[in-house]
Amino acid sequence: MLSSKIVGIGRYVPEDIFTNDDLTKYMDTSDEWIQERTGIKERRYAKKHEETTSTMGLAASKIAIERAGINKEDIDFIIFATLSPDYYFPGCGVLLQRQLGITKTEIGALDIRNQCSGFVYGLSVADQFIKSGMYKNILLVGSEMHSMGLDFSTEGRGVTVLFGDGAGAVVLQATEEKDKGVLTTHLHSDGTHAEELAMINPGSHGGYFLGKEDFGYPETDDPGGVFVTQKMIDEEMLAPNMTGQLVFKTAVTKFPKVINEALATCGYKSEDIDLLVPHQANLRISQFVQKLLKLRDDQVYNNIQRYGNTTAASIPIALCEAWEEGKVKENDLICLAAFGSGFTWGSALIRW
Repeated sequence: MLSSKIVGIGRYVPEDIFTNDDLTKYMDTSDEWIQERTGIKERRYAKKHEETTSTMGLAASKIAIERAGINKEDIDFIIFATLSPDYYFPGCGVLLQRQLGITKTEIGALDIRNQCSGFVYGLSVADQFIKSGMYKNILLVGSEMHSMGLDFSTEGRGVTVLFGDGAGAVVLQATEEKDKGVLTTHLHSDGTHAEELAMINPGSHGGYFLGKEDFGYPETDDPGGVFVTQKMIDEEMLAPNMTGQLVFKTAVTKFPKVINEALATCGYKSEDIDLLVPHQANLRISQFVQKLLKLRDDQVYNNIQRYGNTTAASIPIALCEAWEEGKVKENDLICLAAFGSGFTWGSALIRW
């Protein structure tokens, strides 16, 4: 019986550090205000016109491939999770393939659009492919360049203070070792409140959006229409929005539930977890979940204080950093969990 095992892991975060005090130059906020609500002290922003979502993914991938002890030509499938792709289309998977220089093998490249839950969703997909014997070496990447799409005004601060840029990657292989690798994955969604954490424009809705108010598209019988309008630009309608209280309330409910689901499936309890690596959404959410599950500080890894919320990249960055610090060891029981836009959420239980 084959299982999927992470054999290589890498991360990349941009050099430029943007502190909470730096944000005060653009919006009415303070270091105290941000830390109290999010736990974040600083985040990284990629160099505009030099770095992109795919180039950061490339940097993380090279490290993961080297640590896996394989050649880039051994990769036979790519899964790329992001909400901030280089282009509207095509996705980042093929761009990464080209940058790795492995186009001659014509391997498949799959793009995952599950936002904060993207890496867990991608891990579940990779796990099924490997267990079936279809692929031997899957490169799974989570990468985000949020800084290019944030609203750096007081109106947008509720979202902007949260997010940072970065990338993480893993290489998965098959193993026949008993009770090793990915033990179980669990994926869920509920689209009831999809617009409460979303970037609405630009989109194909053309101004009609489930009975909501005007979203910047002109009323016209022209079958073509306009994708981005001047009104969207003038009224700053090209930025993400979030209903923070609803997101927080839902997250602290779904996180423990999906973690316990994974544990119950494999016959474990929360005290059996060696390390929980949650999606770095908000330090207050992680602390709330830790308390509910009665986990010790050494059983939970958080690095949102330094990097902010890097959505699809947050779990692989945190997992990689924890591994580099010696906090992920052979035979450790590792739990990954994420919740985000959609709403989507998921968990994975791994025997390292």
